[in-house]
Amino acid sequence: MAELEKKPVKIVETVLRDAHQSLIATRLTTEQMLPIVDKMDKVGYHAVECWGGATFDASLRFLKEDPWERLRKLRDGFKNTKLQMLFRGQNILGYRPYADDVVEYFVHKSAANGIAIIRIFDCLNDMRNLQTAVKAANKEKAHAQVALSYTLGDAYTLEYWVNIAKRIEEMGADSICIKDMAGLLLPYKATELVGALKDAVSIPIDLHTHYTSGVASMTYLKAVEAGVDIIDTAMSPFALGTSQPATEVMVETFKGTPYDTGFDQKLLAEIADYFRPIRDEALDSGLLNPKNLGVNIKTLLYQVPGGMLSNLTSQLKEQHAEDKFYDVLEEVPKVRKDLGEPPLVTPSSQIVGTQAVFNVLMGERYKMVTKETKDILLGKYGATVKPFNQEVQKKCIGDAKPITCRPADLLENEMDKLEKEVAPYKEQDEDVLSYALFPQVATDFFKYRQAQEKKVDEKAADTKNGAYPV
Repeated sequence: MAELEKKPVKIVETVLRDAHQSLIATRLTTEQMLPIVDKMDKVGYHAVECWGGATFDASLRFLKEDPWERLRKLRDGFKNTKLQMLFRGQNILGYRPYADDVVEYFVHKSAANGIAIIRIFDCLNDMRNLQTAVKAANKEKAHAQVALSYTLGDAYTLEYWVNIAKRIEEMGADSICIKDMAGLLLPYKATELVGALKDAVSIPIDLHTHYTSGVASMTYLKAVEAGVDIIDTAMSPFALGTSQPATEVMVETFKGTPYDTGFDQKLLAEIADYFRPIRDEALDSGLLNPKNLGVNIKTLLYQVPGGMLSNLTSQLKEQHAEDKFYDVLEEVPKVRKDLGEPPLVTPSSQIVGTQAVFNVLMGERYKMVTKETKDILLGKYGATVKPFNQEVQKKCIGDAKPITCRPADLLENEMDKLEKEVAPYKEQDEDVLSYALFPQVATDFFKYRQAQEKKVDEKAADTKNGAYPV
């Protein structure tokens, strides 16, 4: 038997972003990260994902940290390892489309502050919402990785994924990520999908999945055998459940095979030992819910991501309607179909889920319609894979004319206006971007920062007007 060609699988470590975002609501502080950076830098990771996604919002809102300062400190620490971020296409790290000049400036500043790989996705897989970010990354000589938001449904055939991958390569992307946010990709389907994509494009393919449904490690095994170049994993204390498969387990799985990473398990054990007390503390405080560590097979049955399931539960609890849970779960795929069958990822998952709750609780479908549901039906988020249910569209938006162009084409440049608004608080160029994404949260943080710098006396603090004591 001929010896297989050596092809070590590359690993992106997610413990500094997605792992703690998925398990403990993005609450790791910079102070908790920095002591272990030196050891992590010696592992040989393809990249460390440490920024973007919800880290930006959580840093400002809950941790009272400057996310840009975090990035610079991590860049100083990781001397041999590329840093990676998650970027929501035209939505950047926020929840609305931004003008092109804001997207371009954000990419410029992310690269300038240390990001080497930018993973760009769109919640509808609308290629038009990715173009500006990809071009900007190309211009900054950053690695532009475009993610396919993986989902299931009539529209999402193998042919669909192959065609979209070809378009991504043509767009100028440096690699493709299969972004399986709900853990829906099954092992043998991964073999089929990865094989088809490897035949169709020449750029590297990364697979990102979550352990929510319990199949993720097996999916990685089959994907690597099928030729996937990179997998995303998390150090074991913050792995499994709604996070990724464990780094050490996948390293050991491929040991002695052509896919052997060559990573040092002793070094990985030391890194795991560092994170374990942080995990235990999160369990003790209630920040880490043990439910998030288990397998939720409903994910596969209803194609609903773990985070969306917990959102639905809390919405129904607030309305004292927990008995309607399964009615809502059955309503979710119907609403999704009405809205053009979008992938269920931020923000489309929240939009579909909330509308399903309203439909069930009101006893009449679309009797009450959220602004976001109307915006999807008006084309403000972009184009969906399938057409909308025309009856539903008419009921929700009346005679309003939906847009068919790229949503950002209707937006005027925003940077000049934002610069003027942030001027009283600005201490660095990046502040304008923090403000652009989260105006109120950023303003509160700037006031807090000023108070810290001026060492405001607690007794003299004006808390009513937002002056923060030290």
